Amino acid sequence: MKLKIALLQLLPKNTLSEQLELGKSACEKAKQMGADIALFPEMWSCGYRISETDPNSLAVSANGEFVNAFGELAKSLNMAIGITFLEKFSPLPRNSLTLFDRHGERKFTYAKVHTCDFGDERVLTHGNEFFVCNLDTECGDVRVGAMICYDREFPESARILMLKGAEVILVPNACPMEINRLSQLRARAYENMTAIATCNYPAPHPDCNGHSSAFDGIAYLPDMPGSRDMCVLESGEQEGIYLSELDMDMIREYRSREVHGDSYRRPELYKQMISEVKNPPFIRADFRK
Repeated sequence: MKLKIALLQLLPKNTLSEQLELGKSACEKAKQMGADIALFPEMWSCGYRISETDPNSLAVSANGEFVNAFGELAKSLNMAIGITFLEKFSPLPRNSLTLFDRHGERKFTYAKVHTCDFGDERVLTHGNEFFVCNLDTECGDVRVGAMICYDREFPESARILMLKGAEVILVPNACPMEINRLSQLRARAYENMTAIATCNYPAPHPDCNGHSSAFDGIAYLPDMPGSRDMCVLESGEQEGIYLSELDMDMIREYRSREVHGDSYRRPELYKQMISEVKNPPFIRADFRK
């Protein structure tokens, strides 16, 4: 089973209607390339623009015309689509992703849990749950979860998705993907034996530089000495649609025998992980519960 994920590393336009048309065109091209899933960068509906004075001014409903258009498109293309948007929400909007399967069925809407409260996202509502679904693709069923950008920096995000059964994690993104952030994605894939596909905006979009990527989480193979490079795709900075291919049979066989993920965890010793007490030097005045 070879799962193909198209990473739509596109420069955004200025209006919602332009974003809709460009997004639909990109999905059609992704399907022509053989994609099973098309993934957008973070907050595609507005090109990651947030108004501090009126945060909901650019927001769209999760059940509105913009988002639903991609559900209809997913059905017509017979291809899953992960569409991202600034979600209209009360009292403040959310940074969200809706995943449609190839039948146009809404599998989940995920709102970013770890909002960047030290930056523009301090005016957003954070999500409170991670989701995993069984996604029926043209090449077969796959367990898919999602996290968004800064979620990557917390090992707990990918870990809970792995514990919920994720084999593949989709990661919309909008930030400079340099060696350390790419290393975080590599680490999340390695420690959970989970494939991770990330879609970023290209340069020269503000504070972005492309480098969309996919890691398959397979560090070792029986017939290969030493460690293997888990990176199956890393784009450059330029705009484009980049197609990553994941060998799901190989991933599943690896997960059935290797030592990472949930194989040897000792959760009875991790109670401190769920303590809500923060101690120096990690106390921040702008932290929001």
